Amino acid sequence: MEFPKILFSLFALIFFLFPSPMYAAPGNSNIFREYIGAEFKNVKFSDVPIHSGIEFHFILSFAIDYTTSSPAPTNGQFNIFWDTNNLTPAAVSAIKDQHSNVKVALSLGGDSVGGSSAYFNPSSVDSWVSNAVSSLTAIIKQYNLDGIDIDYEHFQADSNTFAECIGRLITTLKNNRVISFASIAPYADKEVQSHYKALWKSYGHIIDYVNFQFYAYDKGTTVSQFMGYFATQRSNYQKGRILASFSTDGSGGISPENGFFRACSKLLSKGELAGIFVWSADDSKSNGFKYEKQSQALLAIPH
Repeated sequence: MEFPKILFSLFALIFFLFPSPMYAAPGNSNIFREYIGAEFKNVKFSDVPIHSGIEFHFILSFAIDYTTSSPAPTNGQFNIFWDTNNLTPAAVSAIKDQHSNVKVALSLGGDSVGGSSAYFNPSSVDSWVSNAVSSLTAIIKQYNLDGIDIDYEHFQADSNTFAECIGRLITTLKNNRVISFASIAPYADKEVQSHYKALWKSYGHIIDYVNFQFYAYDKGTTVSQFMGYFATQRSNYQKGRILASFSTDGSGGISPENGFFRACSKLLSKGELAGIFVWSADDSKSNGFKYEKQSQALLAIPH
């Protein structure tokens, strides 16, 4: 065999045995994330228990590109729609000073605004991106935030337009060092998935977490059903860090009382638990954040 062929064969063997981290499947991780502030139930960052042995992300819900009075689309000019009486810039600084493992992000979009659906509705890609970069940079700097989450659930633009707008937004904010991470929050709906899968196809390499809304599946989801759903979304968002999730508003999916943690243990054993997120702190306040404590304890166990 000629020397160049031997060298090529050697490199191929090394790549097979020791794949590049860029292409390696994500393993277990100790990231816990929780949405906060959307329901105005006077929940504070300091109310939520925080385990020192994990990485904790609060996600402020929501910033929306709508006017705050008589809500109407603003083409990327974002305004704050979370509980600003309790979740202030000073409160962000205080919780981050108190807990070195805490980061705080904001989520864009959400399901509704002013009692109606919140639509992704850009006038054009360039104008939307320009407005979004400017308005979000101001909010992120004012609140000393670390990242953004994308949670648009209704669309008046095609999937390619959505992909370009959101992809260019994340790219610009990262390049400008305004944020250090970004996540997306799709769920199992045909229109929603078509938009987020288009975004993932073009810009998946700059998206750090997939907060898949497994609680949007039917209420009473079993462990075996959940494992199947999880496998499907790992296929849809290949090489992504897919977080397991539940809601504390009793809406749907697999519940903490009915198998969620057994499912997480199965994912751990397979090296597939990239983290857990919860919707939401507002709903969990009434039960003393019981399942947040259990989630973080599970993630804090060395694996």
